[in-house]
Amino acid sequence: MSFARPATVEDLLNFRLSRLLESSGSMVTRLCEGRYGITRREWRLICILAAQGPMSPSQLAERAHLERARISRHVGDLVAKKLVDRVGLAGDKRRASVALNARGRQLHGELFPQSVHFHKLVLEVLAPAERAAFDLALSRLTQAADRISASQATGEKADRRHGGSRRVGAGAPTSLPDGWGCG
Repeated sequence: MSFARPATVEDLLNFRLSRLLESSGSMVTRLCEGRYGITRREWRLICILAAQGPMSPSQLAERAHLERARISRHVGDLVAKKLVDRVGLAGDKRRASVALNARGRQLHGELFPQSVHFHKLVLEVLAPAERAAFDLALSRLTQAADRISASQATGEKADRRHGGSRRVGAGAPTSLPDGWGCG
């Protein structure tokens, strides 16, 4: 495998990060779904609310890096599971705040230490200096990706209602900027 000269999809950064996420995240996902009855995205929202407190669905969408429509569905599911409360703001019932309730805080208190345990198991193969370098590299890569994403906006969006993506030949570009690829 080579970052410098990718020859297959397995050489691309996004593919490798996705593979790592699938392997390391599967342990937590199994706990979330099997023991606690929540999805990994719901777990992400619970963690954000636990760390940062009540916020609007729009703020939650921004912090979770999810579309606002997905947040609405996930918040609705979490309300139904009695893990969060949605409270209308005084004076404007169209706006709401989302907050963990006691049951949601209890779930976070049980599941978060288990997530930390899996996190440590995966990272323990790296020496402390390697972990620090990896942390710095991930931060720099994320900043670069955010910058590139903002500057390379195409205006194209996936058509989620019809199969999840735009089809080649249906007006979508058939080539990507240099360095972009599957993954």
